[in-house]
Amino acid sequence: MSSSWRLTDRTLSLELPVAVGIVNVTTDSMFEGARSGTPEQAIADGLGLVEAGFDMLDVGAVAARSGPVVPAEDEVAALVPAIEGLADAGVPVSADTFSVEAARRALDAGAVAINDVSGGSEEMFELLAETGCGYVLVHIEGPPRAERAAREYDDVVEHVKSWLGGRVEVASGLGVDVEQIAIDPGLDFDLTVEQNLELLRRLPELRSLGLPLYVSLSRKDFVGALLGGSWEARLPAGEREWGTVAAVALAVRGGADLLRIHDRSSLQAVRVAGRIARGGGVALFSHTERKATHGARADG
Repeated sequence: MSSSWRLTDRTLSLELPVAVGIVNVTTDSMFEGARSGTPEQAIADGLGLVEAGFDMLDVGAVAARSGPVVPAEDEVAALVPAIEGLADAGVPVSADTFSVEAARRALDAGAVAINDVSGGSEEMFELLAETGCGYVLVHIEGPPRAERAAREYDDVVEHVKSWLGGRVEVASGLGVDVEQIAIDPGLDFDLTVEQNLELLRRLPELRSLGLPLYVSLSRKDFVGALLGGSWEARLPAGEREWGTVAAVALAVRGGADLLRIHDRSSLQAVRVAGRIARGGGVALFSHTERKATHGARADG
């Protein structure tokens, strides 16, 4: 299994799971608490996530939810200044875009990876080969931001695994190094609640592709449906924090390498679950810190 991910200017270690903080330069993203609105606010919000301990930032200017086409020039006007302001924040920054024009401009502005919810195109793959940037390949069964019914599969995990493997072959044939690619099962994209759950239960099978596993599940609709008891009664995004924490911890246990998340509570889940699943424990602490921790536990 891959224990690193190659980005434009560095190789990111995946010995422990990586917490990717979400920054949306939007006013219509699904979670009201993550709508930065302006590049200036996005920079401030992103720096706050870095200060809180996030390992990476994913910056987007077009909501993934269904809606009309956003002109590339409008996306670039919001995305590029935010990335320029965060490029030196001390952590790698990816651009959440499926526009090749916006991706190129974002890379020029300092992004080191592209998170592409379109599943990739020949033009996008050629850009990756040209620049050597990191890439998140997301499973989706049609164009993004378009409403359509979920499909039925004999085995959704085998289908997604085969689909991702096929797209990796296409990208590789166009000159993309497989070390640049992380794979994302695309939870909530063209999937039923049960299909999402089956993918999460069987994440180790996706890891068998030998690529970093990127999981974006924070405050997703399937979490709201589980909490509300049905798809129709699903809780709004603002009420899905602790359901997300549970899903994050189990995704880490299942082998997720990178978790794209909104909240500090989920960041804690990544940290603790990562140490439980992959080791480390008290070896992290100095002798003095271990004594202090033990004393506090004994006193409490």
